[in-house]
Amino acid sequence: MKFFIDTAEIDEIRSLAPSGLVDGVTTNPSLIAKSGRDFKEVIAEICDVIDGPVSAEVAATDSEAMIAEGKALAGIAGNVCIKLPLTFDGLVACRTLVDAGHETNVTLCFSANQALLAAKAGATYISPFIGRLDDMGIDGMDLIEEIRAIYDNYLFETQILAASIRTVNHVRASALAGADVATIPPSTLYALAKHPLTDKGLDAFLKDWAKTGQSIL
Repeated sequence: MKFFIDTAEIDEIRSLAPSGLVDGVTTNPSLIAKSGRDFKEVIAEICDVIDGPVSAEVAATDSEAMIAEGKALAGIAGNVCIKLPLTFDGLVACRTLVDAGHETNVTLCFSANQALLAAKAGATYISPFIGRLDDMGIDGMDLIEEIRAIYDNYLFETQILAASIRTVNHVRASALAGADVATIPPSTLYALAKHPLTDKGLDAFLKDWAKTGQSIL
């Protein structure tokens, strides 16, 4: 499974990049607004730090304007992935941009039917929103499993990018359900490495090592 970081905070991305665990970055208008910085400047900086795809979202709602904005975003850096809403206009724009050689991330997916359309439109990534479905009392993992089955049935190459992930359990369940990518906040990535038994075991090892009075260096 690939890990994308869901943030527009460049300092967080720079801190995580050397770990080798970050395969890409996703941003959205809300994250850009939170950063308080110029949109294009932020995307350019992120693309300079991360070699993998960096999702940058269009602001337009009609297909022609989406295509124009998408091409402008793609001009920022070679690893920009154009993020489009899962509307009919977004699907039309997706096909045009894919045919022009650009990667696309179709976002705000809440049904298997929507995911099927995105794959038909040639989307590079489809972003089902797990957490928001959970908020409505619907198991978001059911959607991941449905999309996986449909894509496997027809050998679609669109990658399932599990989004709106809020917990480490969401990451585990997405991996088990066959998602290709999980986009997660930095705090969740750090939390994946945590376990109380690991901390307890390490503490015991360090105490025993101190008793030896030795030094490795």
